[in-house]
Amino acid sequence: MRMLGIETSCDETAAGVVEDGRIMMSNVVSSSEALHAQFGGIVPELASRQHILALPWVVQAAIERAGVDWDDLTAIAVTHGPGLAGSLLTGLSYAKGLAFARSLPLVPVNHLEGHLYANWLDAPEPEFPAVSLIVSGGHTALFLVTSHGHYQQLGATMDDAAGEAFDKVARLLGLGFPGGPAIQRAAATAERAGTGYQLPRARLAGTDNFSFSGLKTATLHLLQRIEQAGDAIPVAEVAAAFQTAVVDVLVAKTVETAIRHEARCVLLGGGVAANLLLRAALAERCPAPVRVAPVQLCTDNGAMIAAAGYFRYLAGDRAPLDLDVTPNLPLATLATS
Repeated sequence: MRMLGIETSCDETAAGVVEDGRIMMSNVVSSSEALHAQFGGIVPELASRQHILALPWVVQAAIERAGVDWDDLTAIAVTHGPGLAGSLLTGLSYAKGLAFARSLPLVPVNHLEGHLYANWLDAPEPEFPAVSLIVSGGHTALFLVTSHGHYQQLGATMDDAAGEAFDKVARLLGLGFPGGPAIQRAAATAERAGTGYQLPRARLAGTDNFSFSGLKTATLHLLQRIEQAGDAIPVAEVAAAFQTAVVDVLVAKTVETAIRHEARCVLLGGGVAANLLLRAALAERCPAPVRVAPVQLCTDNGAMIAAAGYFRYLAGDRAPLDLDVTPNLPLATLATS
C-alpha cells in the first residue's frame, strides 16, 4: 500500500511516498528558510506564497523519485493541523485537488503524529507502550502512546516551546535563524562546554510540563551583566550553557515519565530532535530503548505524514473534501493523573 504524504504546516513544502507505513520510497523537501532568515523568523504570508510556488514540483518530484504512477497510490495523506493557518491551507487545498482529480481517498493527519511516525520509517517497529517527546519550534510535549492512534498527552510547555527558546536566544547572541542549529554549532566550540556559566532549570515538580521562558530571561540577564561589566560576550560559552540547560530539562522529564509509565520504548521527534546533545543525553540516561529518526526526518517532511497516514487509513480515517484546517489541532487529551 503506497501513500503520498503532503506537509505544509510551517515553512517547509514537503511531499513523500511511503509503502506500508514503513518503507520510504521518496522524500522531497523545499525549505524557504533562507527567505525567512533575513527577518529573524517565519513570516506567515511569505511562507504561504512559497508553498504555492513549490507544491507542484515538490509533489511531482516525490512521485517520480518513488518510481510510481498515480495509479500505484492508495491514498493521499495531508497535514491539516496544527500549524500556520495560511501554510496549512495551501497544502490541504492542493491535496484536495489531487484527491478529486485522481479519485483517491484523502486521509487527514495531525502534524505532531507525523513527527511521531518518523520513527517507523526504514527502521524496526517500536514497541508499545511508548513515551514520545515531540520537541520543535512550535511544540514541546510528552505523550503516552499505547497503540497506533491511541495517545494521551502527559505534559506540554507552559510558555515557549524549546525550539522557540533556541530561536530567541540565538537572536540575543547574534547567531541568526534558525536558532537550534546555530546554537549547536556555537556551543561545539566552547572551551568549557557550558560549565563556565550556570543557567536555571525550570523543573516544575509534580508535573510533566515544561517551561523555557524563565531560562530565556535568565540568559538575557546574564548577557546584560557581562556587557555592564565591560566584557566581551563569550558567545560559545553562553550558547553551550543554554543548550545544556534545555537538554537537561527535556531529558530529565522524559526519563522520569518513561520510568513511571514503564515504557518499553521512548520516541523522540520534531526539529529539536536533530540536536546531537539531546540525542546522546537521552540515549545515555533513559532506561528504555530510545528511538530517534535520522536528522533529515526530524524536521518537517512529507514521508512522516505518509507514514502516519498509512496507519490512519488502516483505522478507516477518510476526510471529506470540505475538510478545513485546524491551526491548534490537539493530538490527544491531557492526562488527568
